[in-house]
Amino acid sequence: MATTTTAGVAIVGGGWAGLACAVELADHGVPVRLFEAARQFGGRARAVDWHGLRVDNGQHLMIGAYRATLDLMRRLGTHDGIERRPLDLRVPGFRLALPRLPAPLHLAAGLLAARGLALADKLAAARFMRALQATGFRLATDLPAAELLARHRQPAALVDRLWAPICIAALNTPLATASAQVFCNVLRDSLAGARADSDLVFNRADLGRLLPEAAAARVRARGGETRLACKVEAVTRAGAGYRLAGPDVESDRVVFACHPARLPALLAGLPELAELGRRVGAFTWQPLATLWLRFAKPVALPLPMLGLGDGQAPWAFERDDIAPGVVSLVVSADGPHLRQPPKTLRDDYLALLARELGPLPTLLDWKLIIEKRATFACLPGLDRPGNATALPGVWLAGDYTAGDYPATLEGAVRSGLACAHRILENDGHD
Repeated sequence: MATTTTAGVAIVGGGWAGLACAVELADHGVPVRLFEAARQFGGRARAVDWHGLRVDNGQHLMIGAYRATLDLMRRLGTHDGIERRPLDLRVPGFRLALPRLPAPLHLAAGLLAARGLALADKLAAARFMRALQATGFRLATDLPAAELLARHRQPAALVDRLWAPICIAALNTPLATASAQVFCNVLRDSLAGARADSDLVFNRADLGRLLPEAAAARVRARGGETRLACKVEAVTRAGAGYRLAGPDVESDRVVFACHPARLPALLAGLPELAELGRRVGAFTWQPLATLWLRFAKPVALPLPMLGLGDGQAPWAFERDDIAPGVVSLVVSADGPHLRQPPKTLRDDYLALLARELGPLPTLLDWKLIIEKRATFACLPGLDRPGNATALPGVWLAGDYTAGDYPATLEGAVRSGLACAHRILENDGHD
């Protein structure tokens, strides 16, 4: 097959980071060619078919502080596919709702009115947040989040009902091993941010429609090229540029926006980046399990999102936007639930849901999706690489790159945009 050459940017991977990078470059007139190995865009946050329904491969939750993601959706015209509500966390025996008051009054009022916490717990939470604010949410040394909470004498009930669920949901890593610094970053931009930053943002369209498909269409409309089912097998030097085996193209610049677990193999043909491959190859991974349920009629959840227990218990999401009676249950991070047979897990979670809601409608169908490498394990002091590499013209984009956020949709979009901006700066764009 003949090799074609372009003076633009080749992007390896059509997940949220790669697509954000592609849109930003294409909007600035940079020729883009994007190659995605799968048959759909979206990477680890994509739509899948379930007996004719389009559901997400994992239930995701956004917050108001995800400005980069929400702004990109506005640019793409998909912002009407979300629902935004003030933070309201409800689990058995506990509820924290933040009123529409200016920050920081909204947090103070919410903690004061929280149900299921003793006054001592509420005061301990307030002291913890004030202590973090006094240091600008920066720690002298990173450490496990559980150790940080212990140092600040956070009561067990408060940890189980508030801090652990936030940490596990945001970092997809248990408290005992999660980065306290990244946990602080999340608290800074959510509970301690502007009032609207703590809003919960629910997708009311499948993730594919919400961003990936619209982003790919935007790139094509700007003259770029996107290919599905086109796996890049290797990347090697080719004169002043790089050759991508698989699609058989050459480009003077390459952005690796694939799953980081694939990166070491793809870098094998670029010996100057061997150390980068070893760094990323040392990452470990955390899973995400989503149980999709379809009932004969809608299930009356009191809120769009309902916790079914403390700590690592599942969260239930009402998804009637997909079809009447659709509910998703999501469990973050590794745990004993992943060692259960799928039917046992289904029955256990149905029992938890019925405990909170009463008798459930007839279950018509169900599907368990486990993304085994959904996120990198967000460990203390993790050595995350930047967007630039030691080779000119070779860049990285992905939620695992250096930044304040864990492996989230926002982290991916921020990285993709940051990568595009670095490329544009090198090209002399304002």
